[in-house]
Amino acid sequence: MLYGRGIRWAQAAGMLVSYSGVVLVFGHEANLQGANAAWGTLLVFLSAVSYAIYLVYSGEMVQRLGSLRLVGLATTVACLCCLLQFVVLRPLSAAVVAPEVIWLSVLNATLCTAAPVLMVMMAIERIGAGMAAQTGMVGPLSTILMGVWILGEPFTVWVAGGTVLVMTGIFIFTRMARRP
Repeated sequence: MLYGRGIRWAQAAGMLVSYSGVVLVFGHEANLQGANAAWGTLLVFLSAVSYAIYLVYSGEMVQRLGSLRLVGLATTVACLCCLLQFVVLRPLSAAVVAPEVIWLSVLNATLCTAAPVLMVMMAIERIGAGMAAQTGMVGPLSTILMGVWILGEPFTVWVAGGTVLVMTGIFIFTRMARRP
């Protein structure tokens, strides 16, 4: 709506199916959590809203600047903000750490920050912000599957149902987006 572009009914249906899967899993899991579940829910929702705003605006910016230039500018600003926060909140002596910490930090910065941001921006440049966001719903699913595999969390009927709904919604959305 912000840029005056509409979506097709089938795309809206795909989004509805995907979000129904997320709500199914989250709604069931929220009942199992403690007293801070409402606060956590609000924080997750606000995070999703801020990420959606980020995707919408970056979709326009990537068209003007290109994905490489936008990622370079965005990560430079983020890095400078992190360094400024460190200088303001910590003594400079806190920057002296073991070499292992430095190498883990470099690995984290490269594989967990720069590479994913670059890939998302390249996807936005090629398929658009809406399609990249919808396809990005695979992220929470992979988190669930890693929780089951690595942490031994239970894989319930609710999780399986939500997974099927999200994947079906992505299929509907992407299939309809390709049609003229």
